[in-house]
Amino acid sequence: MIIRKMTAEDLEAVAGLEARIFSMPWSVQGFADTLCREDVLFLVAREAGELLGYVGVYCAADEGEITNVAVAQAARRQGVGGALLDALIEALAAREIFRIVLEVRVSNEPAIGLYGQRGFQIVGTRKNFYEKPTEDAYVMVREPEVPTCGDGMLSLQ
Repeated sequence: MIIRKMTAEDLEAVAGLEARIFSMPWSVQGFADTLCREDVLFLVAREAGELLGYVGVYCAADEGEITNVAVAQAARRQGVGGALLDALIEALAAREIFRIVLEVRVSNEPAIGLYGQRGFQIVGTRKNFYEKPTEDAYVMVREPEVPTCGDGMLSLQ
């Protein structure tokens, strides 16, 4: 499996996967509009020429907001989603972005578990965030750990 930055050659496959997975998918043009933006990063996972999945993030100051995570049905439970998230976290760290936020359907237990394994924590709920079908979203955040002393003060040793 190769994980790399999304290019124009990936657009049709990415939009096709998006349409098969999500009820309100992005269009080819929607993905194309992100390619030249400095504040947006999309990564794709491919093997033997086939698109296995992708992940995207918008960056603002020192925070990243994951907008899309998708893994092809045939590639699920094979480590693709985790590998994409790991590569994204590493790419964001290289940009000195360590706080990452995302929303996930409250019913999407596999995704919630995957995000939890990568250090994301549920910090809130957005009521009726999703449409088709209408559903709440958990807001999950991954933040760097700050070392503390027993009394909650930073250790400056």
